[in-house]
Amino acid sequence: MDEKLREALAAGRDLYRQKEFLRAEPYLAQVAQANVPYADVYNMLGVIYHDMGQFSRAQQCFEEAIKINPAYTEASLNLAVTYNDMGRYADAKELYLGALTSSTRPGGKLDSFVMGKLANMYADIASVFSAAGAFEEAIGEYRRALALRPTFVDLRLKLAEALRDAGRPQDALRELKAILAQNPDYLPARIHHGLTLFSTGDAAAAIGELAQVVADHPENARAKLYLDMIRSHAAKVAGDKNPSA
Repeated sequence: MDEKLREALAAGRDLYRQKEFLRAEPYLAQVAQANVPYADVYNMLGVIYHDMGQFSRAQQCFEEAIKINPAYTEASLNLAVTYNDMGRYADAKELYLGALTSSTRPGGKLDSFVMGKLANMYADIASVFSAAGAFEEAIGEYRRALALRPTFVDLRLKLAEALRDAGRPQDALRELKAILAQNPDYLPARIHHGLTLFSTGDAAAAIGELAQVVADHPENARAKLYLDMIRSHAAKVAGDKNPSA
């Protein structure tokens, strides 16, 4: 990757992290047009296009992210939500359930600002590893970031996602519980706690967790979608076990 593309990628990721989606899009699109095989670039573009209501373009981006890295759970979940918004409910349910059931040291004293920047740099490296399916490497980088900034719940959430994607759901649950002990109202962690419980095969606990999220946040469409899908799956499993019921 040449220096110009490197700068575009860095700018796009930084703006995306700040939720400046309209400003991030041209930088990320520039990287995608150069056919750089970074799954996270296509996932970020998909999120941007979905936010703009451009579901077909979002679908294409998420599908490309998954083509580059079939184990990219975040992109699969985003694609499932996009399918649902496009009325492709069966496809959404199949992809959503498949994504979850197939899961796969500080030195000297540093200025607080510098430590935060370093933590984010480690997190950026981790996201590249994670997008490439190198989950153990990603986990190591997230742990380095958290060694510098242990109270950054967004970093710990990313670590939990990487652990789940690496096929280590119990480790992921420990990190999610640590987040919720620090901030019980942190909504992304509550949702991922429910998803991770489901990935362990505990549908009942997942339903209980997500039902409480929906009760507390009835406006959260994504939590409601996940809850409906898990309930539907659990009902089907129960029906298969008791066909005469």
